Amino acid sequence: MKKLLPLSLVLFGMLLFASCNKSGNVSKEQAEKIAVSWKLVSNFIEPQGRFEAQFTIKNGSDFTLDASNWKLFWNMSPRPIQSNKTPEPATVEHINGDWYQMIAAKDFKLAPGDSVVIKYTGTEGVVKETDAPLGLYFVFYDNEGKEKEIVEVVDYTIEPFTTKEQILRGKMDLKEVPTAETRYKANTAFTKLGEEQLLKIIPSPVKLVPGAGTFTLTGKTNVFYQEGLENEAKYLISKLKTLTGTDLPMRAGLPNKDSSEEAAIVLKTGKVAVNGVSSEAYNLNIGQTGITIEGSDAAGVFYGVQSLLQLAPTDAYQKSVASVGFGFVQVQDAPRFQFRSLHLDVARNFQTKESVKHIIDLLSSYKVNHLLLYTTEDEGWRIEIDGLPELTQVGAQRQHTSGMNANALHPGYGSGPVANEKGKHGSGYYTKADFIEILKYAHERHIKIIPELNFPGHALAAIKSMEARYERLMKEGKEKEANEYRLIDPDDKSVYISAQGYKNNVVSPARESTYNFFVKVVDEIAKLYEQAGLKMDTFHTGGDEVADGVWTKSPMAAKLLQEHPEVKGPRYLQTYFFRKLLPMLEKRNLKVHGWEEVALNKTETGAYLANPEFVGRQVYPYVWNNVYDVDLGNRLANAGYPVVLCNVTNFYFDMSYNNDPKEPGLYWGGFVDTRDNWAFAPFNMFRTTEETAMGKPMKEEFVGKQLMKPEARKNVYGIEAQLWSETIKGRDMMEYSILPKLLGFSESAWAAERKWENVADDAARKAMMAEGWNIFANSIAQKHLPRLKYINGGYNYRLPQPGAIIENGMLKANVELPGLAIRYTTDGSEPTETSQLYENPVKVSGTVTLKSFDLAGRSSRSSVVTAR
Repeated sequence: MKKLLPLSLVLFGMLLFASCNKSGNVSKEQAEKIAVSWKLVSNFIEPQGRFEAQFTIKNGSDFTLDASNWKLFWNMSPRPIQSNKTPEPATVEHINGDWYQMIAAKDFKLAPGDSVVIKYTGTEGVVKETDAPLGLYFVFYDNEGKEKEIVEVVDYTIEPFTTKEQILRGKMDLKEVPTAETRYKANTAFTKLGEEQLLKIIPSPVKLVPGAGTFTLTGKTNVFYQEGLENEAKYLISKLKTLTGTDLPMRAGLPNKDSSEEAAIVLKTGKVAVNGVSSEAYNLNIGQTGITIEGSDAAGVFYGVQSLLQLAPTDAYQKSVASVGFGFVQVQDAPRFQFRSLHLDVARNFQTKESVKHIIDLLSSYKVNHLLLYTTEDEGWRIEIDGLPELTQVGAQRQHTSGMNANALHPGYGSGPVANEKGKHGSGYYTKADFIEILKYAHERHIKIIPELNFPGHALAAIKSMEARYERLMKEGKEKEANEYRLIDPDDKSVYISAQGYKNNVVSPARESTYNFFVKVVDEIAKLYEQAGLKMDTFHTGGDEVADGVWTKSPMAAKLLQEHPEVKGPRYLQTYFFRKLLPMLEKRNLKVHGWEEVALNKTETGAYLANPEFVGRQVYPYVWNNVYDVDLGNRLANAGYPVVLCNVTNFYFDMSYNNDPKEPGLYWGGFVDTRDNWAFAPFNMFRTTEETAMGKPMKEEFVGKQLMKPEARKNVYGIEAQLWSETIKGRDMMEYSILPKLLGFSESAWAAERKWENVADDAARKAMMAEGWNIFANSIAQKHLPRLKYINGGYNYRLPQPGAIIENGMLKANVELPGLAIRYTTDGSEPTETSQLYENPVKVSGTVTLKSFDLAGRSSRSSVVTAR
């Protein structure tokens, strides 16, 4: 197959067949009359850890569905499917990844007007509407079994999750689903604070001393900048224009000290060190003579600019004004960690160049200085590579295929049967020009883009692309070229399944062509950095979640093991792969980042042990798995590795805020909210790892585990938040998952060590944390969320639902971010900005619907409470 886009056009054409009611030759119009609904029956199926669900198919068309003329395909959160104990009219089967199909039993028949229920069971609980099947489509077949038509299901319903057996993951689930009443109880821990108690800047600076007086900035205020700071001056002027409506005058050089000119803004660099940190440090002074930002370097000046922008009154962002008052203040600041990063997955579901730039603007606003741009995965390859066109012709498109062995990517995460369909996020990539533009845009905002090629696992898109390339060149009689970048052992019969349900997503470490491919991609991406005027000095090699069972039946792997007896078996081939790859990257003067597995050896029992082999070689493991290996970050830091901490329980933005079925997101690592992002003690992580994924308080899990040694603290290179995109479709969902969580993360990444981090007594520490979080929560609600509606064009941030009870006929309500307004209705309608404002307990009857609103007018989902 040379190109897949023409195939997608063919598939699109399949949607337009003429009407005919003969079996196997159905029109799109009639097929769209087939309704499908899905219901989660129970998560309490024995043996423990299983669920039961069911499809109902109602045939509203004028033709009969029989045993051979149709199949139903869809995506859903990957779950192993169990064999039915009793025969069903049709069988649900897992194909690959999150792609499933329904196959009719041999006596199946569904006449027009009839309905049928198909039940199935699987492992692991299902508690989210985002777990349900999505992207459903029928494939219809002719009498010879050939695909004739593909029709997307348009009449599809997910039945609500309401019973205990639907909203808990199983009998061992201790995490209650929030209700208006439970929210109210939890929110009583918070109190509203006055403006003088709020954090004026997030992340908190090392020192902030307010003064008496106000500096008035107008459209005529000069901006002076020292040589080398033109970029920062232009940035500041562009942002202040959103406040004043005009471009402030920009003047190269520093003002003459003897000049009688009016007060101005001055940007300069000098010898600045705060808390012993000079890199990215700054002093910000606002006084009678104007505003001075002095940084230790250009980045320090830039972060001083970000602090200045946060000091502008919130209402100044809501409409352009002739002048803006900045209160006198002195700020001294420097980051706690030099590496502050967001991992952004654009591979599983694609995000446009414009959406990525919008996030870059957001990250820079909160002093995040790295973006790990995740462009390669099983489900997609998102960057154009010179000389390897199949990577985007094949690897950047998802569409219906004849099966998992086709050299094409099948649908994923509801992307549907047609590539590049409008409104879907399965297809897309960045051209070389796009990527260069992203690099430049980030660099101007002092953010370094880190590219990643995830090998040896998570590689299906690359594998399929290179197999398509192999077939093309073999047909042209170019066998040598065909094998140059091939990634698999074609005779490998190994049976395995990855964490995301893939059966064929691992490259062969026994092929030289695998390494040829890797360095080819590295070199081509490095050229893009050069064209952007930058130097690529860091590359992320992935390395996570290689499934058990890989390479066990690979003839090429067996030959390699025979030639290298020091490699003790197939499970050690991942370390062999990294050992061989590392010198190739070192030769290119690259810092080598990778997931925690690059620094580990997996034993025969499945335990992970720190592998000291790569210590001292610029290898930076990112430690994410603190749920099932609670001290792993400590162990790797103690072993001498410079670690990036990205604990799932604190920093996975794709983890759902809570276990409300309507709240989108994943939960394999538990539920993660903004407080979790804020409440992180990097050197005492056990103190801020509070619950297991199932809600059990963690204590005994820490017994006998390693603490971080005092001398190993210097090995914490930094921290990273992560947004994996299985449930993320488009910009709005991305921003909803990031905000306001990013604010809590930025505090953990930049702000100085909080006093409570070193308090051993649980009760005392929790009291200090509660006080600190109350201040932070108030600051988010009253100052920072309203600003987020306007900066950089605005963001789609999440607001929490109110808590409420009706007690003795009186409505009492509160919210977890104090300072948000609560509005309510008593007639069943959704509250709006003009609905009744809740201020004090009020007499009500019946059912009350409530929403929280911020100062910018954005609202939460509704809460409902009924008088008992």
